[in-house]
Amino acid sequence: MDATEHIDPNDPEAPVHRIAAPPPAPADVREVLRGVIDPELRADVVELDMIRDIKVGTDGSVAVGVALTTLGCPLRAQIKAEVESKIGGMPGVTNVAVSYSEMTQEQKSFAMQRARLNARADAPDTEVPATTRVLAVASGKGGVGKSSVTVNLATALAAQGRTVGVLDADIWGFSVPRMLGVDGRLAGTEGMIHPTERTVANFDDPDGPDGRLKIVSMGLLVDHEGTALMWRGLILAKAVEEFLVKVRWGDMDYLLIDMPPGTGDIQMALARLLPQAEMLVVTTPALAAQKVAVRVADMARRSYMKVAGVVENMTAFVTPSGESFALFGSGGGAALAQEIEALLIGEVPLEPAVSEGGDTGRPVVISTPDSPAAQAFRALARRISTDVLPPIEMAGCTARIFETAAANLAAKRATG
Repeated sequence: MDATEHIDPNDPEAPVHRIAAPPPAPADVREVLRGVIDPELRADVVELDMIRDIKVGTDGSVAVGVALTTLGCPLRAQIKAEVESKIGGMPGVTNVAVSYSEMTQEQKSFAMQRARLNARADAPDTEVPATTRVLAVASGKGGVGKSSVTVNLATALAAQGRTVGVLDADIWGFSVPRMLGVDGRLAGTEGMIHPTERTVANFDDPDGPDGRLKIVSMGLLVDHEGTALMWRGLILAKAVEEFLVKVRWGDMDYLLIDMPPGTGDIQMALARLLPQAEMLVVTTPALAAQKVAVRVADMARRSYMKVAGVVENMTAFVTPSGESFALFGSGGGAALAQEIEALLIGEVPLEPAVSEGGDTGRPVVISTPDSPAAQAFRALARRISTDVLPPIEMAGCTARIFETAAANLAAKRATG
């Protein structure tokens, strides 16, 4: 009997079954760290020259040095967690060790120059703020409920009082507008598109601020939902790029991207345009869905995109009386998570209310909040916002340097 058969993928203390893979090259480690964004300087840690001494052992252990603006930086723990998470998701990595040093004055000056350049620029490469957590919701094949997961997860995150963007990147098969109950055409001013917005009542804290959804889809640009878009792959990728560059997204806690199934131009364009993006892989208990989803995870990692976790949709059919029937088998999500070395972070039961909610534009987390599927989506949202991909909190490492520099300049002017 295989010793890994009894391993629970959700048990953090369980031994990890790893696919045999050679250790990554230091250059690949450096490349994947471009996905670690300094929320204040709005640039990645490689661009800011914060990465030092990448060493990769033959056993897959990786040691990396990080140069901070100040050793007492409040973002130190967050940066460490981000670096460990990005490197730890690479095939062949067995252990990650992070050490710290402090930047020299010359290096701090470079970082400040970079910050000034970013602040002076008319716009970033995309209109998605660097502090926005980006989740690309993907699947290996159609029919697994990827869009249902996207809209319900986005709504559940917004119900925490957060601002959540929803980008329907499935240009051919757009369905997000119908599933969220929005219509009309996207408006714009000064050459920029404005997302369609809707308010979501705060479910977690009724006295707290309501959440907001910002929605962009090709379905809000065509004349009719039945319009067929006969575009080739590169044009589709360009459309997604326009949605990131020409949409005035504004501040967001999260951006959820409903990806087209499979691997192709849109997926590669997203990895290039949003280095902070991470992938959420949706599968069903069926073996066929599990096997093709492996390819999506492989594409993500080849594009230096971390796989944040796996969601098993349609886990079982739940009757009104609470009985559960595994119509599509069982264990597919756990098996996929184990094969791609990721966490199984959610299991959503098969429930007619999910499909009905999508047809009527009222996601199940709103229409039937006490149903098993709605509770599963809320649990998934809580796990993402607290453990897997919590919102970036602005802390003030580099702000102190700006304040010190301003004070020194004022003192210099006062004395002479």
